[in-house]
Amino acid sequence: MTDADTRRPLRVALRERRRAVPVRERLDAAAALAAQLLPELAGHAGRIAGYWAVGGELPLHAVQSALPATLQWCLPLLHTDGRLRFAEWAPGQALATNRYGIPEPAAGARFDAQDLAVVLVPLLAFDGHGQRLGQGGGWYDRSFAFCRAADRAAGAASSSLDPAPRLIGIAYDWQRVERLDAGPWDVPLDAVATPSAFHRFERSAKA
Repeated sequence: MTDADTRRPLRVALRERRRAVPVRERLDAAAALAAQLLPELAGHAGRIAGYWAVGGELPLHAVQSALPATLQWCLPLLHTDGRLRFAEWAPGQALATNRYGIPEPAAGARFDAQDLAVVLVPLLAFDGHGQRLGQGGGWYDRSFAFCRAADRAAGAASSSLDPAPRLIGIAYDWQRVERLDAGPWDVPLDAVATPSAFHRFERSAKA
């Protein structure tokens, strides 16, 4: 049995629960999330990647509208190499729909994952060690593989590494689970923001 097989039932159950969240509850949770997250963003500067909420994901409009002036909002775009690119976007600017039906910026310069200061990462579940269960496509794990502690330590002796972006998962409180078994490809999170709390994890514990 593969990892995809063992995780599939959990993904199905969590997707169904997330889609069932009423719109009013979702919007209230989005406002509470912004109150938890925005103070944590105050000291950052550069590009911050959000996401376009689909399937009941927590919306980020309340975060985007109140961002510090030092941060520029970006959205992810799919690329043919299996990794994400990012482009700055503001409400009213053109969007195009990708193969999954998710809107992406239709124009503007494209940036690599290494060009970001902060990434707000969607998820289906997280645990107390910063492990994340995503949709299963591997887009974020491939795009941010360079953030894994082991990978960065291996390159430190031969090159000067830029600071890795801060990876912050975005979740409802009920999306926390007791434990997620991590594969060698999984990129753990630095923190998770929920409507009621901001959970920090140690990057040094990542492997």
